[in-house]
Amino acid sequence: MSTLKKAKGFKKSKPGLYLSIGTSLFGIFGVVKQIQLARRESDKLQLLDAVVSGAAVLTNAAVLVRELRRLDIDDVLADD
Repeated sequence: MSTLKKAKGFKKSKPGLYLSIGTSLFGIFGVVKQIQLARRESDKLQLLDAVVSGAAVLTNAAVLVRELRRLDIDDVLADD
């Protein structure tokens, strides 16, 4: 199996999804720092950017969790 196929398979595996969720949620730290800086500088546009970025990170994590749940459901169905 080629390295590229292995990488694509890992992305859709449970460990790959857990890693993606963790990486996505780790992005929250950057968003929090961005919010703090925007508040310190009273920059409403930067604050809006940080809030939108935070929403994107949370949405991405939610999509990954949904994918993980689907993977669990498919595993249960495959055992029958």
